[in-house]
Amino acid sequence: MKFWDSCALIPLCIDEPFTGTVRTIAEEDEGLVAWWGTPVECCSAFARYRRENKISADEERIFRSLVNTLAESWTEISPTEEARTLASRLLLRHPLRAADSLQLAAAVIWTGKRPEGFEFVCLDKRLREAAQAEGFTVLPAQQAFDALCS
Repeated sequence: MKFWDSCALIPLCIDEPFTGTVRTIAEEDEGLVAWWGTPVECCSAFARYRRENKISADEERIFRSLVNTLAESWTEISPTEEARTLASRLLLRHPLRAADSLQLAAAVIWTGKRPEGFEFVCLDKRLREAAQAEGFTVLPAQQAFDALCS
């Protein structure tokens, strides 16, 4: 099982440069783990794409449905006081946005607060760096990430 950041799930729905890479990772994953707020973050991205005329309203509905289908099968880390407290502490150590700190806190809690040996799938540079600093193995591998970003 791997923890999936919202930004890594979006290319499973929408054809983007990382789509092939994240689909390969997903196919090799025994079961996705995600934060409770992940569906909202994905819907936010889809709505932004629609407002920017990158996708149609019909496509947005399809992508929202795909995320809901994924959510039915993933392991979801619920919002707790422990997650909120840990997210606040992570903001002191890493240059993260609030939602990213909540995702990382959920991932750390999922590991029993021992991230070493666990995988974190992420396409956001700052969150990747923070997850790695916390002890996660971050996917896709740095070389693949850099090659797709350039």
